[in-house]
Amino acid sequence: MLLLRNTASFFVEDITTYKQQMLNWGDQFSICCFMDSHNYPDTYSSYDCLLAAGANTIFAPQKNILSQFSAFRQQYPDWLFGHVCYELKNEIEVLTSEHPDHIQFPLIFFFQPETVITVKGNEVIIECIENQPADIHQQIQKEQLTLYYNHPPNITLQSRISKEQYIATIEKLKQHILRGDCYEINFCQEFFAWHSAIHPLQAYQQLVNVSPTPFAAYYKLNNKYTLCASPERYIKKEKDLLISQPVKGTIKRDKTNEQADKALKAALLNSVKNRSENVMIADLVRNDLSRICTEGSVQVKELFGIYTYPQVHQMITTIQGKVPVDIAIADVLQATFPMGSMTGAPKRKVMQLIEQYESSSRGLYSGSIGYITPENDFDFNVVIRSILYNQTNQYISCWAGSAITFYSDAIEEYEECLLKAKAMQQALDISLL
Repeated sequence: MLLLRNTASFFVEDITTYKQQMLNWGDQFSICCFMDSHNYPDTYSSYDCLLAAGANTIFAPQKNILSQFSAFRQQYPDWLFGHVCYELKNEIEVLTSEHPDHIQFPLIFFFQPETVITVKGNEVIIECIENQPADIHQQIQKEQLTLYYNHPPNITLQSRISKEQYIATIEKLKQHILRGDCYEINFCQEFFAWHSAIHPLQAYQQLVNVSPTPFAAYYKLNNKYTLCASPERYIKKEKDLLISQPVKGTIKRDKTNEQADKALKAALLNSVKNRSENVMIADLVRNDLSRICTEGSVQVKELFGIYTYPQVHQMITTIQGKVPVDIAIADVLQATFPMGSMTGAPKRKVMQLIEQYESSSRGLYSGSIGYITPENDFDFNVVIRSILYNQTNQYISCWAGSAITFYSDAIEEYEECLLKAKAMQQALDISLL
């Protein structure tokens, strides 16, 4: 049975300021999720911005997760916000992980929010279980904005592996490809710092100021935070349409010279390596979607789309298919998670190789943050370009990776990782070792 929430709509003239006030207001809660598109044009977008604050009911089992998720969703057909960690792969594909996870997000966590706020254009809709929307609206408008960022003192991110170790690993992965073990593998490295205190909300605001992206998120779960500047959508459902938009293909920008920047975009579009990577992941996603979509409905809507972000140009492909409107989110996860852009192909084998060659548990990195509506629509991002922070042990984790094929140049792949980590480095005003 659908929950009848107290709901009201408000017109807000200065929506940019209001969104900042929304985030400040939501941060008072121990659990909140703020998602912002930063006004990027998106054919499939339902909202410009959302905030979920306060947990009325939570879902966070440690085993038999997907079967329990279906039952939980049937019991609570309301708004749900939350995350899925990359390590859920262990249940889906019957794999194991031995690496340490110092951030310690639960494998899965969803909460039914006390308050949900959606923004589309200048319209703000506030929905509450017990509170009154007009009261929440007034509280938000009274929020004071932080106009400065307190720089953390002397934080240096270290890499789990040296440049030399990284290059040697890439050569080993290329040998796996040569032997036919896999075609493409997403290899990632962690940059981290212990005993480093940051102000999560201010760090997030600085991150999206440096790198505003269409699938950004500020996600707070008690003492754990994800400050996410993701450019990538994992999966979205709207009525009977299922959409996935894998990102595969990256090139730096030249913001000092417009013609040079256009030339870089053209180079990315015409890159044989990046196009081949993109096709392989598009085929993998098509295969995943075909497991749950109506036969013959899966199609590539856009191949090799080039999209521009503050630090990089990216190649994005859009794949969609038709599904029953009442399909369970657990069934979608079972068929498609983890997303192919963060694994490679064939998926199960490369996840085994990732475990073998990476040195930390990815945790929420390569996982997803998103929401499910009362109508059973949903939208989830890919957690990349993110700062993960455990406030209790003051541990900071930032990951970067790239797709490795037999034609990959190890030094170029290493430099791509540093490029992707640049926005996080600038947001924290820290150095990389």
